[in-house]
Amino acid sequence: MKLAEPFSTFKQRGEWVELEFMAAAASRGFHVLKPWGDSLAYDVGIEQNGGLLRVQVKSSTARRGAGYSCNFVPSHHSKKDYSLDLVDLFATYVIPERVWYLIPAAVLLGDTRKFALMLCPVSGRWNVCKYEEYREAWALLGKDRHELIRHRKVRRTPAAKRRKNAAPDGG
Repeated sequence: MKLAEPFSTFKQRGEWVELEFMAAAASRGFHVLKPWGDSLAYDVGIEQNGGLLRVQVKSSTARRGAGYSCNFVPSHHSKKDYSLDLVDLFATYVIPERVWYLIPAAVLLGDTRKFALMLCPVSGRWNVCKYEEYREAWALLGKDRHELIRHRKVRRTPAAKRRKNAAPDGG
């Protein structure tokens, strides 16, 4: 997989995306904390009302049809998978579209572990993709981890509900 310039490694790109996330969160009035080192399961802490949200930052440039594929697995150096005891929220930046998705960890790590998602910020397709409710969902940073755990299931958009419930045409 080729990296977008100016990054020569995925680690460099990841560090840049973390900075982008921290700047975006801080510009929205959130208190941003950066843990020292790479030994924790999360990249950034968001402090609010004496609590801490643990945010794992991801990115994607992998275009697949109408969307971008994003993996939610720890780096190959990590021996431990993500869990709800370690991460509260995933912040994923779709670099070519300059769009953030803030997805509660319970959506990925809850009842059925999801290792990858298709995110669809491509113009004109936002209403048909499953995870669009999390597109630019910065208000989730103001929730506590117990509120985020309630997001175990993705709510379908009205267009997706209509497609699911539509009877197949006979012709």
